[in-house]
Amino acid sequence: MTDRWLEIKVFTRIAESGSFSRAAQELGLSQPSTSRIVTGLETRLGVKLLLRTTRNVALTDAGVAFLERARQAAADLEDAEDAARGIDSLRGILRVAMPIVYGSRAIIPALPAFLARYPDLRVEITMRDERQNLVAAGVDVAIRMGTLEDSTFGARQLASVARALVASPSYLASRGVPQTPEDLPFHDALLHEQSFPEKSTLKVCKAGIEQVVMLRGRLKVDAAPGILAAALAGLGIANVTTIMAEKALREGRLVQLLPDYDIEPLKAFAVFPSGPKPSAKVRALVTHLIAALAEGEPG
Repeated sequence: MTDRWLEIKVFTRIAESGSFSRAAQELGLSQPSTSRIVTGLETRLGVKLLLRTTRNVALTDAGVAFLERARQAAADLEDAEDAARGIDSLRGILRVAMPIVYGSRAIIPALPAFLARYPDLRVEITMRDERQNLVAAGVDVAIRMGTLEDSTFGARQLASVARALVASPSYLASRGVPQTPEDLPFHDALLHEQSFPEKSTLKVCKAGIEQVVMLRGRLKVDAAPGILAAALAGLGIANVTTIMAEKALREGRLVQLLPDYDIEPLKAFAVFPSGPKPSAKVRALVTHLIAALAEGEPG
C-alpha cells in the first residue's frame, strides 16, 4: 500500500501548485508516479479530489475539505521531525506571500539574519497587493496589512506601521492646504480599491481626543505603489505608511499634512492558512520578524 504520508504530501503539493509536473519536480518523483499516487488515494477514499484538464488542476468540494486537513497533518509531521532535529535544523521550503511595498522595505531586509540562522531553509516569496487565495496558492504564511477577515486561519500581529496624510506641492498649490481634519472632506482623497469603493473614514487623534472624518475621492487604485504615484502626480491626498512615503517627503516631492494629528496606524499581521498552530519554520520566521521589526532593522 502506498505510504499515506506520501499520498498527503503529493496531493497537497499538486493542489497548491495546480500542477502534477511541478509537484513531481519538487518532490523528486516522476509525473506518472504522482498521478498514480493521487489515483490510488482517490480510490481508497472513494471520492474525486482533483479535476484534471489539459491546462490546470482544480479541487472538488471533497478535495477542498481534504486539503485543509492534509495540510495540518503534513504540518504536524514536519513539526515532529523538526522537534527531533532541534529548532536550529529547520529545513525545506517556506512559502511567504507579502504586499509589495511593505514586503520590499520591511520584511525582505529582515531576512538575511533569518536565513543565516537556518541555512537548510529555502524561502519562496510571492509579492502582490491583492488578497489571494492562500490555500490554493500553497502559502505557508502571508503578511497582511489592516483589518483581517474572519476565517479559520491563524494570525499573529507583527507590528504597527505608522501612517501619514501626504500630498504633492502642486496639489496643495491648486487646492489649498487642509488646516484641520474637518477640511479633508472637501479635498480629493486617493482611495485604495480593496478597502473601500468611493469613500472611507479616517480616524485621527490630537491631545487624546479622537475624531473620525469622511474621505471622498474620484480615483481608486488597487496597489499601494499606485497610490503613492497618484499622490506624486498631484491627483489628491493619500493616507500612506511612512515607510512608503519617507523618501518623497525627505526630497520635498510630498508634504505631510496635519502633522499635529496622529493617524491611526496600520497593523501588519502574519496569517497562517494551516490554522492557529503553524509549522515550526513558520513560527521561527514570525518570531524573528517580530523582533526585527521592533528593533527597527532596515526598512
